Formats: sequence, C-alpha cells, structure tokens
Amino acid sequence: MSPAAEVDSIPRDEVEIAPIRGMWTDTFRRLLKHRVAVVGCVFVAIFVGASLLAPLISPYDPTEANFQAALKDPSLAHPFGTDHFGRDVFSRIIYGARTSLLIGVFSVLIAAFGGVLLGLVGGYLGGWIDNLIMRVVDISLTFPRILLSILLIAIIGTGMENIMLAVGIFAIPTYARLVRSSVLVLKETEFVEAAQAIGGSSSRVLFLHIFPGTLGPIVVQSTFLIATSIRVAAGLSFLGIGVPPPTPEWGTMLADARSYMALAPHLLAIPGFALMGVVLSFNLLGDGLRDALDPKLRR
Repeated sequence: MSPAAEVDSIPRDEVEIAPIRGMWTDTFRRLLKHRVAVVGCVFVAIFVGASLLAPLISPYDPTEANFQAALKDPSLAHPFGTDHFGRDVFSRIIYGARTSLLIGVFSVLIAAFGGVLLGLVGGYLGGWIDNLIMRVVDISLTFPRILLSILLIAIIGTGMENIMLAVGIFAIPTYARLVRSSVLVLKETEFVEAAQAIGGSSSRVLFLHIFPGTLGPIVVQSTFLIATSIRVAAGLSFLGIGVPPPTPEWGTMLADARSYMALAPHLLAIPGFALMGVVLSFNLLGDGLRDALDPKLRR
C-alpha cells in the first residue's frame, strides 16, 4: 500500500493536527520556559505594580517632613526607617519607583519614535540619505550619553520632563542603527520584492511589510533601554541636576544619604539595592526576550 493510501485509511478523528501559533504566541511560550527571564519578569511586574499602586501602598506622604522622627532605624512604623527630614523611606522608595518608571518609559518612547523613523527611512531609501543619517548617528555615538544629557539639561534646565527629553534624545542613535540593519535584510526578502512588483507604494511597503519585521528587535532593545534610562536618570539626580527635590527619586535619595553613611547606612543601601534590582530585572527580561525571539530557536 502506498503512503498516501495509508494516510487516507486513517480515521479522521484519529488524526492530530498541530495547532498553528503566531510568532508572538510562540515567543511567549518559549519565554515562560526561560527561568532567568521569568525571574526578571516577576520583579519587573512588582516594580510596575508598586509604581501604579503607590498611593494605596505607601503608608505616609513621601514629602512630609517630621524632624522629631529623623534618622530612625527600620521599625514596624517605618519598615525602611526615616531620612534626615523624618520622611518615611519606604514611602519614598515606592514613589521613587513611579518616578523612575515614568522616566524610563517616556524616554524610550521618545527614542523609539525618532530612532525607528530614521532607521526605516535610511535603510529603505539608501543612497545619500542613508549616508547622512548614519554619519550623524555615528558622530553622536562617540560621545558618552550621560555627558550629552548633562549638556542638554544645562541648556534647557532641570525637571522630570527635561530629564525624559534629554535621556530619550540621546538614545535615538541606538534605535536608528538597530532598525536600519533589520531593514537592510528585510527589503531583500521575496515578500517585499513581491509587494513592490505588484505596485505597492514605498510608504505601504515600508510600514506594512518591513516595519512589522523590526518589532522583535525593537521590543528587546526597549527593555534594555528602560533599564539604561532609569540608571542614567538616577545618575543625573545623584549629581544634583536631575529630578528636583522634594520629589522622591532614587538617585536623589542616594545623594542625600552620603552625609549619613555612618549614622544611618540603610539610607544608602535601600535605594541602592532598589536601583540595582530594577536595572538587573529589566536586563534579565531583555535577555530572555532576545532568546525567545531568536529565529534560529524556532522550529
């Protein structure tokens, strides 16, 4: 009996049809199998949840001073102690998470909007436009990001909005190079050539056929850049040119704690561990997403 006849002889109810899964569904399934990424995802979820629910979780006003309770050690009333103004450190950590999340997310949105657009246009059009964009990107990448951010803040002033703008603008080159490299590969594929052959406009081919193929690398890079933005913003606040007081921010808390390292070391340790944990969690999640989105791992 031929193989085709053998297949036809099998009852239909005994034939198992493998489910067809989309790219993102398949990515999510493989991400759940990545233990390190799951750990990072859990801590990121805690960080985001604490940020969104800060008014409900925080037991005290993070900016209310109480000099009679200044520099208290951790206790039931103040789980993380109090700072030199008598403010509850736990409440300031929770609200500081919200500040860091806002800076990280909006900085990445600014960077992604500008960088993705430049990368798409430069990679697809090529020629002198691509050369001009890439040379500007290469020049901007030669300068340390934090120094350029300090320069821009010195020009436009301090404040949370200016921090987001400064950190976001100087992350644009990272997206531009990443997206351009993806576009150079995708525009040579058969489905893009077919879309061009049937008369698809450049904008239609670029945004409907090429852009979706760049979303994987963009998502992974965004995860890493949120961590970088939070770290850079904390560094600027530590230097005194970031988020102005009394707004709770982890970098500012670290700067204030330097003078009380001997009397209250927890004031330095707690925001330091919070900052380290959040940055590490986003990096672990980014590593997991990168592995889950790797085409070589798909069957």
